[in-house]
Amino acid sequence: MKRFALLAAAIFLHGCATDTTSTSLTTADKQRLVEITQSMPAEHQARHNARHPVETLEFFGIKPGDTVVEALPGEGWYSQILFPYLGKQGRLIGVDYSLTMWPEFGAWATPEFIDGRKAWPAQWAVDAKTWGGADGAAAEAYTFANLPAELTGKVDAVLFIRALHNLARFDAKGNYLTQALAETHRVLKPGGVVGIVQHAMSEDKPDAWADGSRGYLKRSMLISAMTAAGFEFVGENDINKNPKDNPQADDNVWRLPPSLRTSDEQKAANQAIGESNRVTLLFRKK
Repeated sequence: MKRFALLAAAIFLHGCATDTTSTSLTTADKQRLVEITQSMPAEHQARHNARHPVETLEFFGIKPGDTVVEALPGEGWYSQILFPYLGKQGRLIGVDYSLTMWPEFGAWATPEFIDGRKAWPAQWAVDAKTWGGADGAAAEAYTFANLPAELTGKVDAVLFIRALHNLARFDAKGNYLTQALAETHRVLKPGGVVGIVQHAMSEDKPDAWADGSRGYLKRSMLISAMTAAGFEFVGENDINKNPKDNPQADDNVWRLPPSLRTSDEQKAANQAIGESNRVTLLFRKK
């Protein structure tokens, strides 16, 4: 984290471009995206007002037929949209943490859990067949430590949707963020884009509150890390911001919906805050 501190401060003090333009979708592509999101199960759609999937993917310029890397796809919330949207000509590549990173989380990362992570790439590809249907994108999965050489310069977009805080948190222990961004740069085509949605801490809060361990990072840190990795900042969109989320010293992002990991006394107040404040940033490979 220290390696980004000076550049982060410079960006915060002097500012940077805030051009919010991105690759526009055709009317047909946007309509297709809307239709797919509207076909999601009710529990999926219940989060659309907080996650804004149509507006987010439109801002990132994701198009049918693209080759897209989705970092930390989890249980597939975005994957379930992307597989049918990218279509038969598309390709969606899920990427997990390097296996050496999981033990950094401590006792809950048991040997059995690690075995599950080893099996995850194959399982994700199986799940993708149900998410994408007969006309869905091709699916494959790796970790940041074993993305194949043949992907070099072949990817249109890499998405880090709430996926950077733990990489940053453990970077000093294993260069995990540094590796992930280097691999991102390698696999992208010239002019390929990186879309980031990240739980965001206010710039005026202490850096120690935004080291990733609470789920939050600062906008300036993200921009400095991406710039150091060779990316050009294109712009940002306010669609996923939530000014009600104003975390204090002992607060973490999981106190808020949907996790609500907090005391019973705090749940109603945290429910009223809603999901986390997030920055939505777009970068381009130079």
